Amino acid sequence: MTPEQDFVMRTIESRDIHFVRFWFTDVLGNMKSFAVSPSELAGAFSEGMGFDGSCISGFGVVEESDMLAFPDASTFQVLPWRPSSNAVARMFCSIRLPEGSAFEGDPRQVLQRMVSRASSLGYVFNVGPELEHYYFRDASGTEVLDRGGYFDLTSLDSGSDLRRDTVLNVENMGIPVEYSHHETGPSQHEIDLRYTDALSMADAVMTYKLVVKEVARSHGVYASFMPKPLEGHPGSGMHVHQSLFSMEGENLFFDPSDALGYRLSDLAKSYIAGLLRYAPEFSLVTNQYVNSYKRLAAGAEAPAYLSWGKNNRSTLVRIPGYRPDSSSACRVELRSPDAAANPYLAFSAMLAAGLAGIEEGLRLPDPIESTNLFAHSHRTLRSKGLEPLPLNLGEAIERFEASQLMRDTLGPYIHQYLVDEKTREWDEYQRHVSRWELDTYLEVL
Repeated sequence: MTPEQDFVMRTIESRDIHFVRFWFTDVLGNMKSFAVSPSELAGAFSEGMGFDGSCISGFGVVEESDMLAFPDASTFQVLPWRPSSNAVARMFCSIRLPEGSAFEGDPRQVLQRMVSRASSLGYVFNVGPELEHYYFRDASGTEVLDRGGYFDLTSLDSGSDLRRDTVLNVENMGIPVEYSHHETGPSQHEIDLRYTDALSMADAVMTYKLVVKEVARSHGVYASFMPKPLEGHPGSGMHVHQSLFSMEGENLFFDPSDALGYRLSDLAKSYIAGLLRYAPEFSLVTNQYVNSYKRLAAGAEAPAYLSWGKNNRSTLVRIPGYRPDSSSACRVELRSPDAAANPYLAFSAMLAAGLAGIEEGLRLPDPIESTNLFAHSHRTLRSKGLEPLPLNLGEAIERFEASQLMRDTLGPYIHQYLVDEKTREWDEYQRHVSRWELDTYLEVL
């Protein structure tokens, strides 16, 4: 037994923990879980815990359904919203087949593989997402709790206690929060997590999303990460700040002698060029629902054209300028992903695109600084030579299906599953437009 596993066993005994939940996600990023008795943990660490994968989206068919969940002891945390007596803890798991090989449909292992590839090149991939969501009266509709706006801290912001309880619970699980606030939409909120390595952050995002929903439920309301739940109001994004560090902790994106004055290294510029080059191909991963493209089409801080610039929130990739002389603060921000994406696959796709940009020596187009892209029509932007992201789920499927980079990154199993599942969803949507969309997404997101 490793020191981390031994720590888990001792903590379980000292904290009166009677249930340990094994967490993992399906291909689409839906959290899955089953509870294990503490007496079974020692065996689970060495041999895994068996479960039926045929009932989980993308995990197999009935005749090939036996799978094993191996808990990662480093992810052990006690759930703070559960009672302290007969307490409940959780660990994230890796999924394997009975013969011991990694299951190709496990999203967490896809990210582990990409992170290992980056490590072999001397890079640590750090990410820091800004996650947005809405609160509604219940799960059956979109009645909001307030009419507040951006940064409101008045009686308009009835979600202050919800945010407070969420932040406290998230931080009690060892996840640092940078800040939280009311967003632009009525009853819309944002909580930003402190950047860390990509695998830890993907686990943190899944934890955070569950905490948001649990806290909302305890207050008798419903939290939704649906990308565009309200017509005429902003959608909910997951702006992802990202950078590459060396193994020694040096930010490889920072170069104070940058001729452009952006303090970006050549490596950072090629990384951004990779994001721009491959964004249409990974859009199905970062924006995986029909509803995702309602958010992108609406503008309002949801950029849909391949563009970049410093401080310009209408571009797809933005270079934040809060602390321009700080090496640790230097990063790039991809603004197209939405909060309903599977973070394991989304971070994998971004990293793969950035590394491809570096390996292929891609060059950046001219930045867009003085133009608000949201103020211009699609026709005008295209006439200026700007290429859009896919305009709908159907186009995203086509670009993704033809992408060799996405096939290599996610593996043939997940790549084909997403093509098949999303094609079915797109066909279903076209047959039942309008109410089908709200009924389908609001319940699960």
